[in-house]
Amino acid sequence: MKKAVILFNLGGPDSLNAVRPFLFNLFYDRRIISLPNPFRFLLAKFISAKRENTARKIYEEIGGKSPILDNTKAQADALELKLNEDRNHVHKVFICMRYWHPFADEVVKSVKQFDPDEVILLPLYPQYSTTTTLSSIENWQKNAKKHGLKCNTKIIHHYYDNEDFIEAHANLIAKYYKLASRIGKPRVLFSAHSLPLSVIKKGDPYASQVERSVELIVEKLAINNLDWSICYQSKIGPVKWLEPSTESELSRTKTDGVPVILSPISFVSEHSETLVELDIEYKAIIKDGYYFRVPTLSIDSLFIKCLADL
Repeated sequence: MKKAVILFNLGGPDSLNAVRPFLFNLFYDRRIISLPNPFRFLLAKFISAKRENTARKIYEEIGGKSPILDNTKAQADALELKLNEDRNHVHKVFICMRYWHPFADEVVKSVKQFDPDEVILLPLYPQYSTTTTLSSIENWQKNAKKHGLKCNTKIIHHYYDNEDFIEAHANLIAKYYKLASRIGKPRVLFSAHSLPLSVIKKGDPYASQVERSVELIVEKLAINNLDWSICYQSKIGPVKWLEPSTESELSRTKTDGVPVILSPISFVSEHSETLVELDIEYKAIIKDGYYFRVPTLSIDSLFIKCLADL
């Protein structure tokens, strides 16, 4: 039996010239900005032009492009290797990005050529959100219909409470906790991408799933009187977003004079929001030697096992 596994991720610009069109695609998504057209189109044009210079500077810090595609390719290779340990099926893993290449339109054609018996849609978003998971699934389904890809399809919606996912996080945090403990009693900050409160109020389960992931990781760590909190990063615009912000929690930690371990809980691949926001901008808040950033799960063997078992 031939199975096509579609790994969904956000994507990122592959050059500085791609920054503005990437931003346009992001803000033109009706799951991000729910205005009707032509208003959404005009607003996406305006925001992408306004934010282009700021975003270009961010990507200049990390070599002029996003590393998310290379990172996702490594995950796809590791997952394909793991899945093909099962000799009864042939698995091929395809990468499908939401806001930059490879787009669903391109990937659907490749999947059609592969001619699988089953398609498995697997988002690299552990916690479900209408702004990420649903947006990617709807976009895939629209393109599959357009190109006549008719196939038995299985959809994975989330894995925020998967045992291997939780253990992989706990193992990484424990390693950094040991290092940070040499200085003092560390505080663990679990940083997730923020969302506007209006999205959560419409019933989006993202925040509650982030909270559950963290509760399970804290349980797994089993550290006496662990000092921890959840915070949210990457807010843009004037509307109310999930709080507290990662920045305000880091400032509180600085005031308390304790070492901090920062764990990106909603990102599984390194990209601008981890490599620039966490590693450069937020790191500058905390005094030297007191900031410990846990890497994303990336190709951690337990994480790849988690994906394979889904």
